[in-house]
Amino acid sequence: LHTDLDVGGKSIKYVLAGEGAGTIFAINEKTGDIHAMKRLDREEKAEYTLTAQVINRETNEPMEPPSEFTIKVQDINDNAPEFNNGPYHATVPEMSAVGTSVSKVTATDADDPVYGNSARLVYSILEGQPYFSIDPNSADIKVALQAMDREMREEYLVVIQAKDMGGHMGGLSGTTTVTITLTDINDNPPKFSKNLYEFTIPEDLGIGKPGGKVKANDRDVGENGRSTYSIIEGNERDFFEITTDPQTHEGILRLKKRLDFETQKFYTLKVEAANVRPNPQLDSVSQFKDTATAKITVEDCDEPPVFSRSTYTLEVHENATVNTVIGQVDARDPDLTASQVRYFIDRHTDLERQFNINVEDGKITLAKPLDRETELWHNITVTATEVKNHSQVSRAIVAIRVLDINDNAPEFATEFEAFLCENGKPGQVIQTVSAVDRDDPQNGHSFLYSLVPEMLNNPNFTIKNNGDNSISILAKHDTFRRQKQEMYYLPIIVTDNGNPPMSSTNTLTIRVCGCSRDGIVQSCNVEAYVLPIGLSMGALIAILACIILLLVIVVLFVTLRRHKNEPLIIKDDEDVRENIIRYDDEGGGEEDTEAFDIATLQNPDGVNGYLPRKDIKPDLQFMPRQGQHSGPNGVDVDEFINVRLHEADNDPTAPPYDSIQIYGYEGRGSVAGSLSSLETASSESDQNYDYLREWGPRFRRLGELYSVGESDKET
Repeated sequence: LHTDLDVGGKSIKYVLAGEGAGTIFAINEKTGDIHAMKRLDREEKAEYTLTAQVINRETNEPMEPPSEFTIKVQDINDNAPEFNNGPYHATVPEMSAVGTSVSKVTATDADDPVYGNSARLVYSILEGQPYFSIDPNSADIKVALQAMDREMREEYLVVIQAKDMGGHMGGLSGTTTVTITLTDINDNPPKFSKNLYEFTIPEDLGIGKPGGKVKANDRDVGENGRSTYSIIEGNERDFFEITTDPQTHEGILRLKKRLDFETQKFYTLKVEAANVRPNPQLDSVSQFKDTATAKITVEDCDEPPVFSRSTYTLEVHENATVNTVIGQVDARDPDLTASQVRYFIDRHTDLERQFNINVEDGKITLAKPLDRETELWHNITVTATEVKNHSQVSRAIVAIRVLDINDNAPEFATEFEAFLCENGKPGQVIQTVSAVDRDDPQNGHSFLYSLVPEMLNNPNFTIKNNGDNSISILAKHDTFRRQKQEMYYLPIIVTDNGNPPMSSTNTLTIRVCGCSRDGIVQSCNVEAYVLPIGLSMGALIAILACIILLLVIVVLFVTLRRHKNEPLIIKDDEDVRENIIRYDDEGGGEEDTEAFDIATLQNPDGVNGYLPRKDIKPDLQFMPRQGQHSGPNGVDVDEFINVRLHEADNDPTAPPYDSIQIYGYEGRGSVAGSLSSLETASSESDQNYDYLREWGPRFRRLGELYSVGESDKET
């Protein structure tokens, strides 16, 4: 920079300010020359705006206004092209025509696209020829080879180069890879792995079960490789069908009908495999099919007998006698051996054993009388079993219909009860009566109604035929009164039209009632005349119920008071020995304090007289015979027991039932001495009964009794 004021004097000084002043750019303060202090990068910053000014070196005062100027960085080719999104992936259908566009990849160059050729790029393929080509300017990748087959090679790796300087020598370059995958089209037909398949199928194979598998391979993938199978020859009788397994893409040969070795032993089928979606662009659809032959051999099996029919329908009259032949079933062994067959009835279907069957010829006979009105149909199952192999069993259903005969008399449909108004008019219809018959004649029911012979001239009622198997009951007069007669009984004979005809006598109950003027029944009881005005029968019943309830409450109250007044424990001054608890049933427990005669538990030496029973009240005084006792030191226990047993057997005051006698006396002369505390030698004052509480709950009651006695004495 130079100013007009600079005439060679030393008082001028150049000053630089702005972007990069002092760091990137520096100015010679004497000459005004500007220098770059660092290497510049146009891609980092393309231009700088600076300000220059001349000041007095001594006073630092400006000598002229500041001047602004711009420094632009000129570009050089220092950046190579770059593919920012690489590596790339692309797809193209196989068999695509030459020139088909595959993909487009572009590179960027950071150099200045305006100045020179630093940013002008040219594209080329380094690897991937001759399969693909690229437009040098647009970078559009295209197919370069005809009929590329995915089944031969599916994936290609293409290396693309971008070079600046228009591709000339000295230019910089960058590369990327493009993975190109050929997608499948349906250009391959299915092909069976072999031309002939042979299968052996047993004749007892179930319907729908697989009998064999065929497989047609297709080099295509996905939907293009899927095939369907069909039988195009040899299946005129429709014994077989073939389906496609969606997982394995195999053809599954299945049965639609049962095979029979005795009827046909071999089958030859022609199976075809065809693509699901043939390619319409190809000339012929037949290119996508293939055929194979399947030879099937039927294997003989031991089959169960076969009935001539799966279901039999038989008829029999309900009055048929026992052993009447109802019908016959027939079965045979389909095998070549033709084993004999035996017939049986599955008793689970004939629990009442109503029928029998001849095991040899299959004739079904009646075992018990039938009743159509009880059961119209009998469905039984008959089994046929081979004599040579009892495991071969087949079944058939036999439906037996019971035919009707006229064996039931007609009767009223319900228990009719008619109501007759006292103020009714003569000829008024009292009731319409209909009948039912459990029989079922072919021509329908037709009933004839009549009064019993002794009531043909009934003065009160008559009947009228309505023509629809019902009759109407009519009143003959209007003088019916409840005080005179409350109810009338009208016997009617009902006869059907069967052969022979059946009849029954049914009685119609007619009640005389009081009615309103409109004929509405109000009261049918005679008591309505006797009851006082304003008090109905229902009110009297309610009053009576209240009185009974009060009496029951009073009785319960008195009973509870009596139970509360009864003592629950024995008195302190009672003799403890007389309160041994008696157990004459299961239970009782410690609270059962009903006394038992303890005389039988006493020492026989101390028995000098008769102790009467306390649990009964004797009707007469019994004086027992004085028993013979041994001496004090020679007590015989056996003799003592026999004496007591004799007295109990001859006691007229004893109850006439067995009584358990408990003998607690253990005899004399024992080395160990007596274990009983009832006859202890120690005095009561010296004896301590507290140990009874430690013996457990069974002796707790006894301990309480003795403890109470001791406390009373101390008191």
